[in-house]
Amino acid sequence: MLNAHDILETITMIQEENLDVRTITMGISLLDCCDSDIDKACAKIYNKITDRAKNLVAVGEQIEKEYGIPIINKRISVTPVAMVLAACENKEPLKIAHTLEKAAVACGVNFIGGYSALVQKGFAAGDRELIESIPEALAQTEHVCSSVNIGSTKSGINMDAVELMGRVVKRAAELTADRDCIGPAKLVVFCNAPEDNPFMAGAFHGPGEPDCVINVGVSGPGVVRAALAKAGDCDLTAVADLIKRTAFKITRMGQLVAKEASARLGVPFGIVDLSLAPTPAVGDSVAYILEEMGLECCGAHGTTAALALLNDAVKTGGVRASSPVGGLSGAFIPVTEDAGMIAAARCGCLRIEKLEAMTAVCSVGLDMINIPGDTTPEVISAIIADEAAIGLINSKSTAVRVIPAIGKQVGEELSFGGLLGGGPVMPLNTASPARFIHRGGRIPAPLQSLKN
Repeated sequence: MLNAHDILETITMIQEENLDVRTITMGISLLDCCDSDIDKACAKIYNKITDRAKNLVAVGEQIEKEYGIPIINKRISVTPVAMVLAACENKEPLKIAHTLEKAAVACGVNFIGGYSALVQKGFAAGDRELIESIPEALAQTEHVCSSVNIGSTKSGINMDAVELMGRVVKRAAELTADRDCIGPAKLVVFCNAPEDNPFMAGAFHGPGEPDCVINVGVSGPGVVRAALAKAGDCDLTAVADLIKRTAFKITRMGQLVAKEASARLGVPFGIVDLSLAPTPAVGDSVAYILEEMGLECCGAHGTTAALALLNDAVKTGGVRASSPVGGLSGAFIPVTEDAGMIAAARCGCLRIEKLEAMTAVCSVGLDMINIPGDTTPEVISAIIADEAAIGLINSKSTAVRVIPAIGKQVGEELSFGGLLGGGPVMPLNTASPARFIHRGGRIPAPLQSLKN
């Protein structure tokens, strides 16, 4: 039963502490759109997306107005396009990319994800064609997001795909150099990619999902930080308990929005993703939470331990509030999207080696990091391989979203605007991993994968 205190507390969270629902994402299966004729497949894709999602934005706006809860993005995710492309005799993936863009514009959504391939164990029909088209697809569209899963704990790491993705990321940056290299900001390389993730750019509608579903991603770093500030100098056990209680409240709000959207759209409710998603807004920062725990600056020794505490407490509190939990769920650490991370990177306290260590205990991985424009594809591939290895061994989702800043060097800045934010170009270790990357093949699945 809600009381006056709970209602007033929630109003304060929304008005003063940046609490919002980051996204309502409608997942749509395209498996029944497969056709040997790519033009017919594109027509089916457009018709299905615009039919299922025609009311998505309007319903989201109704819920915002009625409940006073900000819903920042309305998004669509679709079946990995490589699976649809496999059935086409004439494999022209860019036609599907333009179809997705047209459908996104017609529906009025912020992003559409699923220009994706799942190649953790090798390349199937359509996979390589789609991956090689990603730079052009991202350069020629505004709303389309892409992802590639190159590894999993069950199958190991496809190093041929890792090598290819290093070149794809670099090419995506080159083709959008006139727009601050926005291309790779819409591209995620995963290990252990979840099939029900509502967050972009990595969202796709997995083949094990229903025909259509509503998934919701919540936010709330500012709320957690404010709660810790009010608590004062309590010990870390009390800090963990406080974060759990706060995450419970945030998740309840997300579940309310998900159920309302599901009922009004006539689409099943899938999951609530518990991830604390930061923004460039001052105060809405995961880094500031870690600093509120007692770190002088995010990136200092102790950062990984503080993030581990935060991530587990967020998940524990969220699971108590909602049974249908999924996606990534925990805490995001995207550098350009988090005001505190941006500040820590600018002053040199936060470096990519520390970020890599933090990814062992957070939700995703090396996210929205600007790197020097002359970084070689092999170094990018090696960054992907390192991050995938963390996911592989720890049986967790990890990812890489790095942006080669073409024509820029360390200390210079890129600015993407909106939720993508902006920030400094960070230094990398430039010792060459080329011989290792060019070996290709597959890093085998670890022993702990044999759980059957």
